[in-house]
Amino acid sequence: MDTMRERFASVVSRLLDDDPRLAVVLAEIGKDGFTDAARAHPDRVINVGIREQLLVGVGGGLALTGMRPILHTFASFLVERPFEQVKLDFGHQGVGGVLVSAAGSYDWPAGGYTHMAPGDVALLDTLDGWTVHVPGHPDEAETLLRDAAAAGDDSVYVRLSAHSNSAPRDIVPGRFLTVREGRRGVVIAVGPMLDGVLTAVAGLDVTVLYATTVRPFDGPALRSAIGEVGDVVLVEPYLAGTSAGAVNDALADRPHRVLGLGIPRRELRRYGTIDEHLAGQGMDPVALRERISAFLR
Repeated sequence: MDTMRERFASVVSRLLDDDPRLAVVLAEIGKDGFTDAARAHPDRVINVGIREQLLVGVGGGLALTGMRPILHTFASFLVERPFEQVKLDFGHQGVGGVLVSAAGSYDWPAGGYTHMAPGDVALLDTLDGWTVHVPGHPDEAETLLRDAAAAGDDSVYVRLSAHSNSAPRDIVPGRFLTVREGRRGVVIAVGPMLDGVLTAVAGLDVTVLYATTVRPFDGPALRSAIGEVGDVVLVEPYLAGTSAGAVNDALADRPHRVLGLGIPRRELRRYGTIDEHLAGQGMDPVALRERISAFLR
């Protein structure tokens, strides 16, 4: 199976052939995946080098001309480092584009904390109007990338990950998918956390909703799943509690409790592997089961 990043390069390269409005902007990272596309479309595959603020500025400039820019690098270099440019060159100028990240919260532990961005979605939450997709499988990434590329002038963030579920789901952009139903609460599994969540809640009488689009938040799906009163557990592959406010807004008129599980603010200062980071952050299936069971009790 290919990775989400490999699927991103192949899908977007094909989209460049079909849509003259699209352009790809890179900051060195990921350039090898676009070698053929750069040869075919030298004016629409732009590598600015290791200059992340320029990456976003060039994307914003292309959007001002009517292009649909697709920007790609690691999440820490795409959202955190050039955040002022994201805020001004897209939001303030009133233009849209597609930001496609990699590495996420702990995808490349050997890169150290400079290459980790558990706060990326929370940071984008401070801006208006961003759609945020978090696929859990390369097939889902393709669906969401195609949707983002065709999304007019909207601003879209697609969070790719080396962490992946074993099989794709039949997702619809913008909607939660009901994976199983129960009566004791609702667990929302975001993107690549689904497999771990399903293992963790085996035998528990809970509903599992699968979220690959987290902004806008699918409040109607949650309201339908929870009924008049209930408990909600969020399991997100980024900063813990990032979507707790969205849950509270969706259920403002109903009694409920929310447990936000995700990456804590404390920094793990060892490299390890993805699985070791999951365990160290309390996000592996064993820890999730303990935390979810204790909350529902």
